[in-house]
Amino acid sequence: MTVLTGPPRTFSVSEVAVDSGVAPSAVRFYDNHGVINAVRTAGNQRRFDGSAACRIQVAKLAQRAGLSVREIAALFAGLSADPTPDEWADVARRLVTEVEERVRDLKAQLAAMGSGTRLCEIGRNDPAR
Repeated sequence: MTVLTGPPRTFSVSEVAVDSGVAPSAVRFYDNHGVINAVRTAGNQRRFDGSAACRIQVAKLAQRAGLSVREIAALFAGLSADPTPDEWADVARRLVTEVEERVRDLKAQLAAMGSGTRLCEIGRNDPAR
């Protein structure tokens, strides 16, 4: 028996917004910055694959951890259109590594600020400068 399947279902901006818990303008923002990717219909409407809402949820988490939208787009750059659990696990590993590094840097900055050294000297000696 042959099972006929159609093209994969796509989702509108408003559907992705509801599924991800963000405003439609945020969906368009994430699309414009490469975090999610839309295809355009003949009527020029954006349509998204089934992973868009999940990508937005992960992007919101990454933003709360301090990543910029550009960094998040780079983090997602290697994901397939329908990411596998292994792909998401790789994203999680890379995100955890990045956040741990940021926490180490922040703790070092806190220690420096509490050391009694003049703040302008701390800023001058900051290697990230």
